[in-house]
Amino acid sequence: MAAVAERVAGVPLTRPGRFAALVVISPQGPRDAVSRMIRGLGAREVVQASTLEEARRRARLLGPHALCVVDVALPDGSGVGLLRDLKALGWQRGVVLSTMDDAYTVRGALSAGVRCFLVSGRPAGSGPGAGTGGLADQLSEREIEVLQHVANGRSNKEIGASLGLSALTVKSHLARIARKVGTGDRAEMVMLALRAGVIH
Repeated sequence: MAAVAERVAGVPLTRPGRFAALVVISPQGPRDAVSRMIRGLGAREVVQASTLEEARRRARLLGPHALCVVDVALPDGSGVGLLRDLKALGWQRGVVLSTMDDAYTVRGALSAGVRCFLVSGRPAGSGPGAGTGGLADQLSEREIEVLQHVANGRSNKEIGASLGLSALTVKSHLARIARKVGTGDRAEMVMLALRAGVIH
């Protein structure tokens, strides 16, 4: 989730190991993946929720200095509405994940005080990975291994050590993956791969 930390311009996280996070994503797989990445950034506590109702209850366990990462579309409403409510309670750090980058949704998030809007996928049938074969056919076995390690929140150096590669070789694999999936953002790569079922 390094990409998320880099994108929260002007809303720095506290020192590594000192911040807590609330991850509100309905599907279990992506929720676990985002939670692992945030733990990899040094979060002392990550609380998960799959609905707005559950998120509101669990937000009380954390102070307003926590980071909230929320999917824009939840089973019982909008993640943007949740961040608006949390902001009224003093929360300042919010990240919205969405599969759509339409202007209306982005404007709504910005008006709610969201400082980071991350597009985590693409509409079906568009962009890299669409068409015959899909993402699984485009990525090599080694690239999938590298992506799985990225999903687990590991740095290039750590991935290299696990796979017997140099950090530079890992960087080259990531550059090839970026060309194939259409983004060099680590969090987006992981989300696309999770949605395609390439990694878990």
